[in-house]
Amino acid sequence: MARRLFSGSAGHFRYGVCCHSHVSVSDPSAAIESARELYRQSAAAACNAREQEGRELARQGLDVLDSVAPVASGHQVEWVRVRVRLASTLAALVAENDGIDVSLVRLEGLRKDIDAVPDPAVRLELDAAIDHNSGYLLLSAGRNEESLQKFSSSIERKFRCLADTDSPALMTEKLVNSLLSRVLVATRLGQIGSARADLGHAFDLAAEHDLPVKAADCGHALANLELRTGNVPAALRQYEASSRAYHALGQDTLPLLRLDQAQALLTAGLAHEASVHLDEVLPIMSAEGNSRELGRAERYRAEAALLTDDLDLALEMASRSEQRMKRWDCQTCIADAALVRLRVDATRALRSADPGSTHLPERALGFADSLPQPRLVEQAGWARMLATRVAIRQGSLDQAGQLLDQVARPGDLTSIDYRLLRRLCRAELADAHGETARALREIRAGLSELARVRDRMDGLELLSGAALHGQELGELAVRLALRGENAHRMFDWLERTRAQTYRYEPLGRVDDPELSERIDEIRSLTQSLRQARHDAHPTTEIALRRSKRLREASRLGWHTGRWGQPRPVAEMAEVAGQLGDRALVSFVASEDSLVAVVLVDGDVRLVHLGSASEATERARRLNVDLNALAPDHLPTPMVQVVSGTARRQAERIDSQIAQPLGQLLGDRDLVVVPTGALYGVPWGVLPSMRGRPTVVVPSATAWLAAERAAPPEDGRTVLVRSVGVPAALGEIDKLATHHQTVELLSERQATVAAVLSALDGAKLVHIAAHGAHEPENALFSRLELADGALFAHEIAGLKQPPRHVVLAACELALNRIRPGDEPLGFASALLASGSQTVVAALSKVGDHAAAAAMDDYHRRLAAGALPAVALADAIAVDPFRRPFVCLGSSSR
Repeated sequence: MARRLFSGSAGHFRYGVCCHSHVSVSDPSAAIESARELYRQSAAAACNAREQEGRELARQGLDVLDSVAPVASGHQVEWVRVRVRLASTLAALVAENDGIDVSLVRLEGLRKDIDAVPDPAVRLELDAAIDHNSGYLLLSAGRNEESLQKFSSSIERKFRCLADTDSPALMTEKLVNSLLSRVLVATRLGQIGSARADLGHAFDLAAEHDLPVKAADCGHALANLELRTGNVPAALRQYEASSRAYHALGQDTLPLLRLDQAQALLTAGLAHEASVHLDEVLPIMSAEGNSRELGRAERYRAEAALLTDDLDLALEMASRSEQRMKRWDCQTCIADAALVRLRVDATRALRSADPGSTHLPERALGFADSLPQPRLVEQAGWARMLATRVAIRQGSLDQAGQLLDQVARPGDLTSIDYRLLRRLCRAELADAHGETARALREIRAGLSELARVRDRMDGLELLSGAALHGQELGELAVRLALRGENAHRMFDWLERTRAQTYRYEPLGRVDDPELSERIDEIRSLTQSLRQARHDAHPTTEIALRRSKRLREASRLGWHTGRWGQPRPVAEMAEVAGQLGDRALVSFVASEDSLVAVVLVDGDVRLVHLGSASEATERARRLNVDLNALAPDHLPTPMVQVVSGTARRQAERIDSQIAQPLGQLLGDRDLVVVPTGALYGVPWGVLPSMRGRPTVVVPSATAWLAAERAAPPEDGRTVLVRSVGVPAALGEIDKLATHHQTVELLSERQATVAAVLSALDGAKLVHIAAHGAHEPENALFSRLELADGALFAHEIAGLKQPPRHVVLAACELALNRIRPGDEPLGFASALLASGSQTVVAALSKVGDHAAAAAMDDYHRRLAAGALPAVALADAIAVDPFRRPFVCLGSSSR
C-alpha cells in the first residue's frame, strides 16, 4: 500500500555496488556514516520492491559497524541508533526465509541495545521503529489486530518524538509511514472511519512539512481505501493521480501501485484488461525478487484467468501464489490462493457430466472449517458456497441447505462477487426444490445489488465490465424462463440482464489534459508506424512505444466518461406500442439451445432454433467468407468460389434462425437483438431477409430510448472524405448532390479537430475513411484522417453526438461482446454516447463496393426513406459485397 514499508527516511537511491568495505576500523565516525548510508540504500531498495538488494545492503552495514565495535562513549548513541535501524530492517527482509515469529523475536531482542542508550529521546525514536517494523511483519502475515496495536504504539511514540525533535520533516516522514500503515490495517478490519481520519492526518502532515513523495503515498492509500469501499472509478482516478505525482517527482510508478490497479480492474469485472496489466507487472516483480507481492500478483493473475475461463493458467498461478505465501506464513494470503484453486475445481465439477464423482463438497468444507474465524469468514463463506453448488448438482439438497445456512451474511464491505454468489446459491437451491418463484426473487435481488454497483461506475468499459459479475444469475433466470416456456417472462428477464450499459444517460466526457496528450501521442505514433511499414523501416520500437501509450490512455479512459441516471428497463407493452406494425426478434442462447423471443402486434412467442454452437460456427464462417470476398479486384474465379461458399453459409443460417420465424414475421420490418456471434451476421445476406428493413440493437430498452430521442435542432449534414480512400474521390462529391445543405471536409481538410467540430450537434454525418479496431480497448478503435487517427473515445465525448452516423469503412460495427451481451466497438461507443442511428459494416468491404452502396443509400435517404428502408434497398443490390447494418434506430 504505502510507498515506504519500513520505518525510516529512505530516499530513492539506486547505488549499484557497495564501496564501504575500505572503511578503516580505527575510524568509528566514518564507519557509522558509511553504515547509515547503507541503511538508507537498504531501506530504499526494500521500499521499491528490491528485497534481495535490501538484505545484502543491510548485512554490509552491520558488518561495517561490527568492524569498529566496541566504540567509545562519544560514538555509542549513533552506533546503536544505526545498528538498530539496520538490524530491524534486515529482520523484516529475512522473514520470508526465517519465519515471521523468528523475525519478531529478533526485533524484540534489539530493545536490549536500545535500553543501553542514555538519551530517552533516542530510546523513544528507536522503540517506535521496532514497533513499526513489528507491525509491518504482523500485517504481512494477516495478523491484523496485533499489527494494529504495534502501529498504534509506534504512532504514539512518534508523536512524542515530533514534539521534541529539531528535525520535524524527518520525523514527520516516519510518522506518515506509520499512519498509512495503520490506514491499511484499519481498512482490512472494516474500521473505515478510523482509516479516513488517519489518512486525513497523514495528508495534512505531508502538506505542512512539504513532503511531496509522502503526499503521493497518501494518494495511493486513498485509492486503496476507495477500492475497499467499492468506489472503483474513484480508486482508478486516484491510482492514476498518484502515478502522475510519482512521475512528476522523477520516480517510477511502483509495481505495487500497478498491482493495486489490477485489483481494481478485477473488481470492476474487466478481467481481460487486468490480465494485460498483470502480464506487464509480473516479469518486473519477478526480476526484483519481491516474493510476497509477487505472490499477490500471481493470485490476481489466477483470478483474471478464472474469469476469462483459462482454467489451466488459473490453477498454475494460484498454486504458485499459495506456495510463495506459505513462506510468509500469511494465513489470509494462503487462504485466498487456495480458494482460487478451489474455484477452478468447482467450475470443472459443475461442468462435469458426472458431478457425483467429485469429493469437492467435503474438501471445501474441510478447508472452510480450517480457517480462523471471524478473520477469514468471507473465505470460509466462499468455500461453503462452492460446496453448496456442487452438492445441489449432486442432488444432495439437505447437505446443500445445511452448508448454505453456515454461510455468513454479507457485511457493508463484502465484495459484490460474494453477494451475487450467495444469491445464486439460494436461487439454485430454491430451483432444485421446485420453487421457481423464490428462485426468481433471489435472482432479482442479486441483480438489484449489481445495479447499485454499476450505478457508481464511470466509463463505458467499467459499465459493460460490471456485467461479468451477474452473468450466472442472468443465465439462470433465462433457463428458468425457458423451462416454463413463458415468453413474456423471458422478454422481461432478457431486458433486465443484457446490454445494461445502454440504459445510462450519457453526460459527456470530462476533459482530461493527460488523456488528450496520450491520444495525441498515439495519433502521432500510429502515423509513424504506418510510414515505417510503408518505407520498410524497422517498426518494433515504434510499435512497442505505441502499445505502451495505448495502454496508458486506456487506463485513463476507464474513468473519464460520465454517465447519468439509468433509464428504467423497457416494459413489453411500451416496446409493442413503439413497434407499431414492425416486429422485434430477441435471440438468446441457454446452454446449447438457441431461442428467439418474437414480439408482434403486442403478442410475444418463443421459437426454438436448434443448436447455439452450430449457429455460432456458421456465423463465424460466413464472416470469414465475406472478408475474403471484400477486395475490389479479386479474380473472377475466386469471386465465384468464395461467393458460393458464402451463399451456402448464409442459406444454412437462414434455414436455422430466420425461416422458422417466417410465419410470425410475415413481411414486417424488423428490430433484431442478437446474442453472441449473431452480432456478426449482416442480416441482408440471408435469403429470407433480403430487402427487409432491419435494425440491429443491443436491447429493446436501448432501441426504445433511441426511437424516443429528440432530434438535434439544426439539420446539418456533414460529409467527410479522408486520404487514402481512392474510391471516395468522387463518392463524397456525388453524395453531396443528394442533400440540400452540406458541410464538406475533404482529404487534407479532414483533420481530427475539424471533423470533431463539424460532428458536434450534426444531424447526419457520413465518414469515408479507413478504420481499424483496437483489440485491447474498443474505445480506441479508430478512423484514419488526414493528420492521424480519430478515436471512438473522442466522438463519444462530444457535447451532442451526431444523430445519424454512416461509417463507410471496414468492420467498424459491433466488434467485441462482453458477458451479458454487452457489445463494444466504434459503433457501439457512438450508440452508448447518444447517437441514435449508426450505419456500419460488420465485415471488410471494398472501397468501390462501399462507394456504390453509399450512393444508393443516400439517394434513398434524400427521397424520404427511413434509414433501415434505405439501407435494405441499397444492400439488396449486392448483399455479399455490401455487409452493412443499421444500428440503433430507424427514426428520422
